[in-house]
Amino acid sequence: MSNVGLIIEERSRDIGDFLVGRLIPFRKKRMIGPFIFIDHMGPTTLGPDRYMDVDQHPHIGLATLTYMLDGEIMHEDSIGTKQRITPGSVNWMVAGKGVSHSERTPTDLRNGKSFVAHGYQIWVALPKSKEEMPPEFHHISAGDLPEWRDGTTHFKLIAGKAYGYISPVPVFSPLFMVEIKTVSEYELITGPELSGEIGICIVEGSIKACGEIINKGNILVSKISDVCNIIVSSKTHLLLFGGEPLAEERHIYWNFVSHSKERIESAKAEWKNKTFPMMPNDASYVPLPS
Repeated sequence: MSNVGLIIEERSRDIGDFLVGRLIPFRKKRMIGPFIFIDHMGPTTLGPDRYMDVDQHPHIGLATLTYMLDGEIMHEDSIGTKQRITPGSVNWMVAGKGVSHSERTPTDLRNGKSFVAHGYQIWVALPKSKEEMPPEFHHISAGDLPEWRDGTTHFKLIAGKAYGYISPVPVFSPLFMVEIKTVSEYELITGPELSGEIGICIVEGSIKACGEIINKGNILVSKISDVCNIIVSSKTHLLLFGGEPLAEERHIYWNFVSHSKERIESAKAEWKNKTFPMMPNDASYVPLPS
């Protein structure tokens, strides 16, 4: 245990042709505010004969936030959405009582040329009162997200509320996700601008907190009140995220999140029996883990 709080190191896993790094959940820290799952996708080179193809799979009780730094993904789901995501924009899918979706490399990028894919797949647990809401999908273009500078340091509010700005992503609980890019060394002030728990994901570069250097591929986790002065190195890229924890414990099994173990069991049965909401005209199917 570090004296700056919990440091979570990225753990790699393979999902077929795509290597991802799991950041949370972690055995010592299951959630950061309402954020319950973060996968770091890439950076990896796709094409000319390997692409991203995540077949139809289900979700309940959460909202997925997809944020790409490089490359593009085509999202399709059981409520009829077909939405391409490009770098800097946000796909926000609210699963609620149940949705299935796929994520694939767009057809026009399967052209024999190589390209870099790099991004984050994030799950935000819904408040208990919203867990069974009808599913929704929202796409927010990069140009619609608030951006500002402090000297040479660039800020972009991806979701929630922070530093006096509000993102148009329709969240359901107090949270924040901010992208930060430095040119030169920068002192990052977190409180009182933010509330709740905080995670600092180091995409590139490094930070110095309480005299300790933390490099890329790690998340620094702390309560807002416990965060000491943070010095962000030059040419560093961060994702700052977190918020108020939910009142109830959340259970997670595969792609299902709920305060109720019984609800997760019913979702498992629905997917296994193929009575879960399914995508029209898509025969792909990721089976329930054995």
